[in-house]
Formats: sequence, structure tokens, C-alpha cells
Amino acid sequence: MSPGRLSALAAALATMLLLCAGAVASCAPMAGSISAACVPGQQPPSGEVSPNGCDPSVLDRWDAEQVANAAVIVQVGADLQVPTRARVIAVAVAMQESSLRNLAHLGQRNDHDSVGLFQQRPSQGWGTPTQLQDPQYAATAFYRALLAVDGWAQMSLAEAGQAVQRSAHPGAYTRWTSDAAMLVAILSPGATSGWVQPLHGPVVSGFGPRGGRLHAGVDIAAPRGTIIVAASAGTVATVACNAWHVDSSWWGCDRDGDPQLTLGCGWYTDLIHPGGVLTRYCHLDTQPWVQPGQRVTAGQPIGPVGTTGHSSGPHLHYEVRLRDEAGGWTPVDGQSFMRQVGAPLN
Repeated sequence: MSPGRLSALAAALATMLLLCAGAVASCAPMAGSISAACVPGQQPPSGEVSPNGCDPSVLDRWDAEQVANAAVIVQVGADLQVPTRARVIAVAVAMQESSLRNLAHLGQRNDHDSVGLFQQRPSQGWGTPTQLQDPQYAATAFYRALLAVDGWAQMSLAEAGQAVQRSAHPGAYTRWTSDAAMLVAILSPGATSGWVQPLHGPVVSGFGPRGGRLHAGVDIAAPRGTIIVAASAGTVATVACNAWHVDSSWWGCDRDGDPQLTLGCGWYTDLIHPGGVLTRYCHLDTQPWVQPGQRVTAGQPIGPVGTTGHSSGPHLHYEVRLRDEAGGWTPVDGQSFMRQVGAPLN
């Protein structure tokens, strides 16, 4: 990233911080392709923070310097085309390691020879002190190390961060999940078209007949709490809980699901995209972080992986449906569709 590009980015961020401070009504996309998603809306249950723009106060918790450094981490991730979740992990790790400040050697207070946003150590082969105090270099080094970890996409945020950092306090990364996801949603380059993977993980069950009925989606396994993103830009059509058994009093999504349930999707949301395409995201762990009528962009976080509804373990049931001549929505093979639009599922 050139110094000129960084200066433009910092200027845009300073403007955004002024506009987004406090309970603002909305923040339009700023210069430098920054997508500001700070539009207050319905809060998720249990006081959880939604990274889809429902908590603009995240910009009150981090100052201009910190947000600018987060923006570099996010932009480097976008340039490297790493998944959204990798960007969230990177920002969360930097929050814990340096409070998103580009730290020089702190003398007697220094942790060995650690420097920079990720407190990477020259003596451990990360690079020279000068290189590691270049946020673009440090972020690139972190992403390369993360992607080299076998199975990182199936790990929790703390496990993935620890696999790279080898921290003395690995559990501390988890506390930054919400703020990191929010900043990634705000700072990621805007996307109004195109398709991305909704979740990175192994496909454990494909589209087709199952037990005498059609399995209309693709099941993607991932740890509980892993962030699911919108596969493409569109409008939220449905946010609902679908979990019920005809022979019992079971109803609701305030608990883990069961494969014996008659219905269904647990917490889920439907998005409608241009060209007569609908995508469905089932079994979320909490109420989705979006609401009906809301516009979303490709890669925008919409909720966490869970196992609500007709489910035997944490995963995303992802469906693609096409508008038919009768005005309904016909399910199609999501794996084939995603390959065709250039975002093949793992």
C-alpha cells in the first residue's frame, strides 16, 4: 500500500469517525472504497453485539489511529483475497497484542523483542524490526502464517490466532471477536455485486435426495460462533426461527436443535439478490444480525454458526433458489451454482 493511498485512507477514516460518533442515523460509504456499515437497527438477543452495523459505538471505543491501523489490516486482507473470517482473526489478534497501535520496542516493558501491530519478533524469523513496524508488511506476514496453518478455517478464533502467535494468553483473543467483526464489516472495501463463499469449511452434505426427501441445501461444517457472511449483495427478505416437533412441546431457537425435529431451519435468514436469486442461511446460533428490508453487501457478516433447529451439530445449511415462472423459488444445487458464479464452496 503506497504512502499516498494510506494518507487517503486515513483522511477518509477521520471523516468517518466524525460522522459516525455517537448514535448516528447512518453513514454513507466514504472515499477510498470504505464501506461504512454503521446503521443502527435491531440488536441481537442477550446483549450480543452485531457486526452488521447495529452498534456504531464501536467507533467510540477505538480512536482514529487504531481504526486506521485496523483499516490497513483489512485492506491487506482484501488485496490478498483472504476470507472475511481471516480478516476478523487478524484484527482481533492485533487488538489483543497491541491495542491496534504500531508499537516500537518498549525497552524494559517490552515482551522480548516484540514490535508492531502483532508484536511479531525479529528473533523468531518474522522480519527485521523496521519491516515489522510497517503495518502492511506485518499484516501480510500474519495472513501468510495463518493460511499456512492446517485446518485454520475450522478452528475457533482463539485457536487460529494462537496457532500463529503462540501467546501466553491464547484465550484473550476471543474477547475481541465482536469489535473485530464490526470493524471488518465497516472497513472492508465496498461490494455491490459479485459472489463470495458464505462460510469457509468442508462441505459435509450436498444437495440431493436424503432419506426420501430433497435436501435442498449444502451443509458446511464450522465451529460454533464462526461468522457467516452474505454470499452476494441483496435485500433481507426473512428473519425467523423455525424449530418445532409435531409430537412434543418443543418450540423455539433458544436451545441447541435435534435431528428428530419435524422442522426445520432454526434461526435463519433469506436474502434476495438481483437476477431472481434467493439464498438461505440456516441453523444460526443466535437471531441473525440483519432485519427484513435491510440491504446487505457481499461478505457482510449476518450471524454466527450454530446448531438450532433440525441439526445434529454446528454447521451452515446454505440454499440457493431461483425464481420460477409461477413466482416461487425453486432450489438448485448450491455447489454447482457457486462454481458458476466464481465462488466455489470448499
